[in-house]
Amino acid sequence: MNRPIRVLVVEDSTIMRKLITDLLKNDPEIEVIETAKTGKEAVEKAKTLKPDVITLDIEMPEMDGITALKILRKEIPQAKIIMFSSLTQEGAKTTIECLTLGAYDFVPKPSTKSFWESIKKIEQDLIPKIKSVTPLERIKSIYRTPYIIPKLQKGIYKVCGIGVSTGGPQTLLKIIPELSPNFPAPILIVQHMPPLFTKQLAERLDSISRIRVKEAEEGEIIKDGVAYIAPGDYHMEVKKENAFVKIKLHQGPPRNFCRPSVDELFESLAEVYNGKTLVLILTGMGSDGKEGARKIKEKGGVVLAQDAESSVVFGMPKAVIEEGLVDEVINLSKISERLKELFGCK
Repeated sequence: MNRPIRVLVVEDSTIMRKLITDLLKNDPEIEVIETAKTGKEAVEKAKTLKPDVITLDIEMPEMDGITALKILRKEIPQAKIIMFSSLTQEGAKTTIECLTLGAYDFVPKPSTKSFWESIKKIEQDLIPKIKSVTPLERIKSIYRTPYIIPKLQKGIYKVCGIGVSTGGPQTLLKIIPELSPNFPAPILIVQHMPPLFTKQLAERLDSISRIRVKEAEEGEIIKDGVAYIAPGDYHMEVKKENAFVKIKLHQGPPRNFCRPSVDELFESLAEVYNGKTLVLILTGMGSDGKEGARKIKEKGGVVLAQDAESSVVFGMPKAVIEEGLVDEVINLSKISERLKELFGCK
């Protein structure tokens, strides 16, 4: 994108609106084209200005963020909407709903205890997410892969690992609920999210899926037909103990600026399951999962990656594709059926 990314800032708090605007104006690649105080005002201005990105507060007068999001997704579908969410259980639940309705991503609002630290955290989180909004047409043309299905073995895999970031909730909602209730392996998922949000995501998926979905707990024995989501701020690994494989959670240093990290999970899966491991790299920024995928391949496992066309952000899949670590590049619309086929439960 040669021109700056055009942003509409929507926030009812005068102080927060100015702080967000000022920190974005410091970046030459971003242009704040306008601000709005309410959801209603945001919809009116967005229709006229056609911004690339809208930062949208969830709690606003006149028209709340969820209502505004629904209208904006319908009226200006090309705009990427980044929600501002409170770090509370209710805020996390509402944010997950927004992401399932098509919000691009979210950033937690500052807490009152460490306001200026939170503002710095917003800057660190928000600016990269705004900058990830780039046209995919050229990338899609380069990475569009014909669906020539490799002759992968079927029915031999003992575990499924999934790594996902930006665009993850709406992507997982199109995969996990479609899986058979008799899915013959555990599914371990790393979704880059803070605490509270991962639990709400697990509960949302569990409520609409035929397999059980839960936030992973330290020391629990993993079971076939259950999907485990790594809790926010904890790396998730698997460990073999006697006849069982158990969840191991820890707060070791972040990898790729992430905790939980896809690399941490995938490397442990490779050690425990060797060539009986199948992992999937889905939409997301950065390259988390690349080194883990390398370990999977070294041990004889299989790596699938989401294609550019169906990715919200083609960062993580692109990283493993460029390294030659992928057995199959696949469109989101085909993933659930392909997993059922490869795991022998179609």
